[in-house]
Amino acid sequence: MSAFILPLIGGLLIGGAAVLMLLFLGRITGISGILWSAIKEPSAGLWRVLFLVGLLVGVAGFHLITGATIPTYDMGPVAAVLGGLLVGFGVKLGSGCTSGHGVCGLGRFSLRSLAATLTFMAFGILTVTVVRHLI
Repeated sequence: MSAFILPLIGGLLIGGAAVLMLLFLGRITGISGILWSAIKEPSAGLWRVLFLVGLLVGVAGFHLITGATIPTYDMGPVAAVLGGLLVGFGVKLGSGCTSGHGVCGLGRFSLRSLAATLTFMAFGILTVTVVRHLI
């Protein structure tokens, strides 16, 4: 049951947060854009830093309250850094991340976000297939 309920609650919270951000701040909840703006222009708005801290506190709080383990992956630091750089390159190339395009863009019926979401889903599936079955 919790295998269905917890993801449902998480999805509702993510969607609700995206709607509230658009209603109250008039901004898209694109995490990469919020992070980049907080780094690039720290004085541009305290809300960005508070939003990012809230993400970390929310995850930590969930794991503390439920006792759920934090997922770990069997990879070395080189693979983790390489993966992070590739994701960052994809975010810049696609002008946004999964939260900006996949959650907010699709919710606004953006064709550009549909194309971006289909692209990163296809490459995610391809990457898992190659890494798990061909290497």
